[in-house]
Amino acid sequence: MSRPRRRVCLQEGLHLDLNKLARSGFIRRGARTDPRNIQWTHPHWGEIASGSVSADMRGPREGWLSVKIGNFTQLIALEAQPRRFGGRQWYFVCPITKRPVSVVWKPEGAEQFCSRQAWGSQVAYLSQFGSLVDRAHLGKARVKARLLGISDPDELDLPRKPKFMRRDTYNRHVERYNSYQIVLEYLGSKVIAK
Repeated sequence: MSRPRRRVCLQEGLHLDLNKLARSGFIRRGARTDPRNIQWTHPHWGEIASGSVSADMRGPREGWLSVKIGNFTQLIALEAQPRRFGGRQWYFVCPITKRPVSVVWKPEGAEQFCSRQAWGSQVAYLSQFGSLVDRAHLGKARVKARLLGISDPDELDLPRKPKFMRRDTYNRHVERYNSYQIVLEYLGSKVIAK
């Protein structure tokens, strides 16, 4: 059963994923990056917010990331932890819990970015608000988005295997997609039978 909408939905707010920022070129490990423009968008509403992000990751173990959105400015500490087979993995240091995290969230109405754990029971993920049918549709959309690549998003069927994806991984995605489809067909037949 879905939860009542007393909590704030995390996905409707803003978030920063340190690994995605690095992959997208917004920040560079081992270097200082000048402010770069960033924007958050929602698939249905368009642009939610825009601002700039800069970082200093030159230190051996510590650094910082600065985010500016209009009049809002926050400096978030970064920490590098050693990896098992060499190298370092960078994390945000949550301003509230002081724990290393890869993603920080700023839900609607919040005053700062923090980890998911810092928000506690005040927030929930989008999937926690929906019914079984809503979650099945959401799951199908996530699988399809993962497999799309450069394909047409309006295509009805599941896209073909992306070029560099392993066959086993693709088959797992297809199985998940089919399980969501079975849930939708089963629930649809129950509604028609009534």
